[in-house]
Amino acid sequence: MAGEARTMDYLRGHGYPVPAVEEISEDGTDLVMERISGSSMVDFMSRRPWSIRRQGTVLADLHRRLHAIAPPDFLPPAPVGPGDCFLHMDLHPLNVMISGKGPVVIDWPNAARGDPAVDVILAWVLMAAGEVRSSPVMRVVEVWGRGSLVKGFLAGFGSELEDLKHKVRDVVAFKVQDPNMSAAEQRAMWAVVEKFEVTA
Repeated sequence: MAGEARTMDYLRGHGYPVPAVEEISEDGTDLVMERISGSSMVDFMSRRPWSIRRQGTVLADLHRRLHAIAPPDFLPPAPVGPGDCFLHMDLHPLNVMISGKGPVVIDWPNAARGDPAVDVILAWVLMAAGEVRSSPVMRVVEVWGRGSLVKGFLAGFGSELEDLKHKVRDVVAFKVQDPNMSAAEQRAMWAVVEKFEVTA
């Protein structure tokens, strides 16, 4: 918690939209953050399906803004790909809150320094292949908007997309080792890689 608070304080000082840290316990295990009035980007899109592609571009902008911030010395290197940009390592719609003041990014325990392509590809494959379990809201997004969301997100990177595509296999090889990923999600991620390599 102490590390996450330090990361958010640093980003807030650079104008990035994160919750304000209000209190942290002396032992660093309890963290009180600003309450964000709003809903996750997923919930927001489920209520406004016409906005799905637009939210993909909002997510792309959040990535680009983050990667433009010089990473602090205390951030560890990312576990895949060399680089020196600020990475979230899990910046997808479930970790974005849509508030009255705009989007706010949460969940920073995996922040690292590295290649921005890693952050973008992780978001891409999670949106394209992440398993929808029990949430009706998430099922709505999957059935009606997953493709539109991914297209909007990738469109935010323009000509940079070609460079990103060369790194998809390496990033997926890293992500499928995550014990939180189900076997179905792992298969779906490899399917994304194989589909891309056939059409590239």
